Amino acid sequence: MSRPVFPFAAIVGQDDMKLAMLVAAVDPGIGGVLVFGDRGTGKSTTVRALAALLPPMRVMQGCRYQCDPAAPDSWCADCRAAGKGKSITAPVPVVDMPLGATEDRVVGALDLERALTGTKVFEPGLLARANRGFLYIDEVNLLEDHLVDLLLDVAASGENVVEREGLSIRHPARFVLIGSGNPEEGELRPQLLDRFGLAVEVRTPADLPTRIDVVRRRDSFERDPVGFAEVWKKPRDKLRRRIIDARARLPDLVVSDTSLERAARLCMALGTDGLRGELTLIRAARAVASLDGDEAIGDSHLRRVAPMVLSHRLRRNPLDEAIASTRVTRAVEELFGA
Repeated sequence: MSRPVFPFAAIVGQDDMKLAMLVAAVDPGIGGVLVFGDRGTGKSTTVRALAALLPPMRVMQGCRYQCDPAAPDSWCADCRAAGKGKSITAPVPVVDMPLGATEDRVVGALDLERALTGTKVFEPGLLARANRGFLYIDEVNLLEDHLVDLLLDVAASGENVVEREGLSIRHPARFVLIGSGNPEEGELRPQLLDRFGLAVEVRTPADLPTRIDVVRRRDSFERDPVGFAEVWKKPRDKLRRRIIDARARLPDLVVSDTSLERAARLCMALGTDGLRGELTLIRAARAVASLDGDEAIGDSHLRRVAPMVLSHRLRRNPLDEAIASTRVTRAVEELFGA
């Protein structure tokens, strides 16, 4: 029996980070989550806790890429060749991508041991393991440029294409990209920054009761992981049901012209480039409304997600030294009222 992970429902504070993760779980197409802030604030704990919270997914039995039985158009070549086969349940994968990973380890490469016997076999990489799950990169702002370019290509297409050493492989690679880091150690390349749908800042709790609660819960978990997980089983199941219900409601949720206009006006006021800000703002607000059990997007949903959707999309303004999140909050208050 594997060791339980720290329960998502037991994480103290860090509400913006938790909301961003839940939004990405309800709508994985939103573009991933970037978490910047202090070390030791629960970033990696929250990612692993979310994956453990999600319901198991159906996969094609024996598939190395976790192909979705309900989406034959996205199947890998092996699943297409085999036709309709048996499906099984599997946990949602969380794959760590270390900073020192080679390109072969990320995209996959020829299996050298079998190649020595004269057989060319593709050994899947981290992108294959992360398909339909989460790819987690700590210190993402220190990632090497060639790996950044690779991730951008895969994120845009949803496929990983490997053509080398006589191999020509194409397999699905759709995942929620989760990046974390410390902004003091360097900035993220704008091209990659723009690919994250949501970005949040996390800080060390400043109030005494919260710090005590964090230490108490973590200590209880370390001393008895199984017992601690059992105590939080009902809150975990309730939160899991909330995600499942939100996913089911999402396609029918109403987005009025008024909400579309609100989103567009906010992005225009902030001077965001392109239309990705509006699109992501609407999708994130829709996911929050669905989590709340509402039937339509309202101003309250747009207000809650605006800072995490737009803060990392702002151009630097030499005439306004306010930090990005403050500029977004100010624009939201001017448009929606304080």
